[in-house]
Parts: sequence; C-alpha cells; structure tokens
Amino acid sequence: MAFDGIAVHAVTHELNKKLSGGKLEKVYQPENDELVFHIHSKEGNFKLYLSCNSSNARINLITESVPNPPAPMTFCMLLRKHIQGGRITEITQKDCERIVEIPFETVNELGFNVNKKLIIEIMGKHSNIILVDVESNKIIDSIKRISIDVNRIRQILPGKLYEYPPSQDKIPFSQITLEEIERLCQCTPGKLAKSLLNGIQGISPIIAEQLTQGLEISSEIPYNIEEARQTSKTVYQNLSQLTGNLLNGNLSPVVYLDKNHIPVEFHAIPIMSLEGIYETENFCEISSAIEFFYSHRTSSNRIRQKSTDLEKAVKNNLDKLYLKKQRLSEDLLKAENSEEYRLFGELLTANLHLFNTGDSKVTLINYYNGNEITIPLDKKISPSKNAQNYFKKYGKSKTAIKEKAIQLDETTIDIDYLESISVFIGNADSVEEIEEIRNELVEAGYLKKRKIYGKPAKSKPAPRPYSTSEGFRILVGRNNKENDYLTFKMASSKDVWFHTKDIPGSHVILFTDGREISESAIFEAAAIAAYHSKGKDSENVPVDYVQVKYVKKLAGAKPGMVIFTNNRTVYVNPALPQDQSSFQ
Repeated sequence: MAFDGIAVHAVTHELNKKLSGGKLEKVYQPENDELVFHIHSKEGNFKLYLSCNSSNARINLITESVPNPPAPMTFCMLLRKHIQGGRITEITQKDCERIVEIPFETVNELGFNVNKKLIIEIMGKHSNIILVDVESNKIIDSIKRISIDVNRIRQILPGKLYEYPPSQDKIPFSQITLEEIERLCQCTPGKLAKSLLNGIQGISPIIAEQLTQGLEISSEIPYNIEEARQTSKTVYQNLSQLTGNLLNGNLSPVVYLDKNHIPVEFHAIPIMSLEGIYETENFCEISSAIEFFYSHRTSSNRIRQKSTDLEKAVKNNLDKLYLKKQRLSEDLLKAENSEEYRLFGELLTANLHLFNTGDSKVTLINYYNGNEITIPLDKKISPSKNAQNYFKKYGKSKTAIKEKAIQLDETTIDIDYLESISVFIGNADSVEEIEEIRNELVEAGYLKKRKIYGKPAKSKPAPRPYSTSEGFRILVGRNNKENDYLTFKMASSKDVWFHTKDIPGSHVILFTDGREISESAIFEAAAIAAYHSKGKDSENVPVDYVQVKYVKKLAGAKPGMVIFTNNRTVYVNPALPQDQSSFQ
C-alpha cells in the first residue's frame, strides 16, 4: 500500500493549504474506527475523512456523503466537547513519518483559550487517532485505547503522557545527505533497495525500488566501492528530484487499475515499475486520488467485514439445523418401524402361559406367517407387564411419527430460510444491505439486538431494478423482508413472479404493465432469478414462474417464505441483461 511518508507529506501539504485557519463545524463518527469533520475555511467548505482501520488507515478530503449513525459514539461526543467549534492553526507531519498532527484553538467551559491537538497515526494495525492536551501533553482520549496488556512499551490511555511511536533510527527523506546515501549504498547491488528502505524514513518498498532507477541491479555483482559512489549519486539525484517536487507541490497523483478497473495502487507521483502494466487514472489532487482508490477498492472489503459475523451466525445455526434434521430423520425412521412392537405385544398377550417372570426371552409362533419369532423380555417384570410395555412403545412410536414429522417440517423451513439469508449475504453489494439483513436476523431471533442510542433511521425497500431487451421492468428483492414487500405490496395480481425451483434465492417480479409478455421476456427474467440465487454458478437452473395472484403467504410464515400453484418451470443459465436500467 502506498500510504507512505511521501503520500502523507503530499496530503498534509494539501490539507494545510485548504484547512489552515478553518473552523470545525461538525464531527461525525460513522464507524468505530473512522471520523468525518465538516470544516469551513477561507477556501470553502470541506469534509475531512480520518480512518485508523487496520487495512485502510488514511486521512484525506472527501466529496461523497458518509452516513451518520442515529446516535454519536463515545469518542465522537468527546471530540464535540473538546474541539468542535475550534479553529485549525496548522496541519503538520511529524518528521517524514506517517503521523499527522492537527492543532485546534478552542475555548473551555470557563471561557479560557486552550489548545488541543488531534494526532493521526497511520501505521497499519497499530493505526490510531488520539486527542492530546497541548499544554500538558497528556492524552485526553483515543479512538483505540491501548493498555499494558496489549503493548508493554507504549500505552495509549486517558491521562498518560503522549509519546511518539518508537524511532526506527531512520533518516527522514527530506534531510538525508549524499554522504548518508553513500553509506547506505555500501552493499551488494541486489540488496540496494532493501538497504535504502531500512535507512530512509518515509519511503515504501516501491519508492525504494524507484530510487534505483537508471541503475543496473544484479544480485550477482559483488560490492565495489567505485561503483557504490556512482550508485549513491544516482540514488541521491532521484531522491532530490522527488523531494523537490514534493516541496514545490509539483505532484502527479495517479491510481493504477487492473483489467477489471479495480485499483491496485496509488501514489502522489508516478510509479515507473507500474507504468505500462496497469491502466492509469490521473488526478490533480492527492485527496481525489485517495478517495477514488479506497472508494473503489474497499467497498467490498467493508462489506466482508460487516458480514463476517452474519455469515458465522448463519453457518452455526445451519450446522445445528442440519444435525437436528439428520437426527429427526433417523428417529422418524425408527418410529416408522414400530409395527414390530405391536406384534410383540399381541403375541405375548396370546401366549402368557408359555413364559414366566425372570425369562430374558421367549420364542413363539408368529400366527401371521407361521414362523418362529424370538421376543426379548425384561426379567424383572411379569409376562403381562412385558406385553403392556410393548404396546406402550408402539403407542409412543405412533405419536413420535406425528410429532417428529412436524418438527422435521419446521426444521426444513428454518434451513430454507437461513439458506436464503446466506444467499442474500453473498449477493449484498452495500453496507446498507448487510444492515438490513442483520435487522432481519435480529427480528427472527438468530442475532442479539445491538444497543443503539437514539432512534434508528428507517430504510425504504429498494429492490434491484433491471430491464429486459423488450423494455419490461424487473425488480429483484435484496432480502426476505423485501421479497415479501415486492411480491405482496408492489406487484399486481397479473404481474409474473419468478423463483428458482427448490433453490434459495430472491423473489423476482416481471411487471407486465398491461402488456402481453413474450417468451424471451420470461427467459430473461428467469435468468435474472437464477443469477440472484444459490445456483448462480451453475448451468440449466430450474426456475418456477407464475402470476402473482397464485402466490400466497401462510399465516405465521417466515419472511420470504411463500407457497404457489399453477406454476411452470424453465431451465436457464444465470445471467443479467446487458442493459441494466434503473427505474424510479
């Protein structure tokens, strides 16, 4: 990842230019590890995004709207108390480290001017956002509290003195001299990039490689002092050019994209080793490049993070239900063989004179077929009691068949429901969809309700829209509750309902709008239904379709669970239409 000291330097320079002297109007905390500041400065209104997420920690200006939670988190309320309404004096970078400091001038409860400082440490899994009192240098609080149990060397806790992360004894790239470069170049050429990385503060491995541009690097060439001197001049020249561009603001922010247009890397300067290999997207400002990179790269990562606990809960419940179904099926099979108990009871009753108390078994003639049959006995009870016990077992088995059949049906319904949830989690393409599924699982009792302060925002159903080649409108449910809403609220009785046959998936509605539907429209809608199902990666997926008026919901049925009649079935390969059109 390219968020190294050079990228931080570029971001800091941009932020200082736009936000210095600005007033912090609003503070939001959309997630546990991210903040959004609304800042008004002489340059205009800006949204500053800060994240200490272990996989995408960063600081940059954003243009997109970030959802605000219904109630503020603890750290957000603390920031509102201490720095909201304050003015930013200057935004600086600590040496060439990935540490950004934002000092605020504000007023305390007594009306006195005080100075607070927000420190953003961008260091992978150790990233953090810390509020410090400037006068005492004491930590007011941090977005991640680090106790002695987590880190014995450096604790981040309220009341403790703030200390910078331990130094790695590297020389900042903006201060390094030619002599120090010569010292780092005193190694075999094959290890030059690693030597530069270990000695220069603020550069990433890809920049260390770029500093060797113009050199012939081979691990087989032995160290030579004359060649090392020439090498050091080239490296120093490359670094001086890079540093000069940074100081002058002469940057060319760029994002590199793979063949699927997914960002793979970004930086404040072009990366020579990536040029020609990947597509490029150039930007005028580093914040725009960072926003583009993370918004196109991390949405799927965030969805995976949000859905992890849902997938785990669904899997655990499904495993239990699969085991329960297996045991119920085995018990039902045993109960269905209960006619043997009735036969034993009848034969023992008819032949009580042929055995006595204390016998462990008795051999009798089965008067139904004339063959001999050996019946086990309980030695502790009388012959008549043995016969009665077999009749009781027969009665219990008959009851068990009825009860276990009901339990088996209920378990099968639960399995179908959770398998549909699993499909929706896998198909979710936004955090909002994941939250809707979470709420559904909470209402169904599979997840505990999370404590939320304030009134949660209500979301409106928004089925996925598509259009057939002939212009028929199609909507697809994104979860079970939306399936019900789509089928029984939005669709009319003459619209056509689609669902994969015996396969978990979404409800799909083909809206006729008074037109006669064609065969091609049916197959296109069926392909969409197959795509939004568990059979997405299969071929020749069976899809049932029927007019909505034949789809019914039983009282007390789980969300999305329906029955239908008069259906027909087609076999299609899962696919989406080439032209996906949205409808209001």
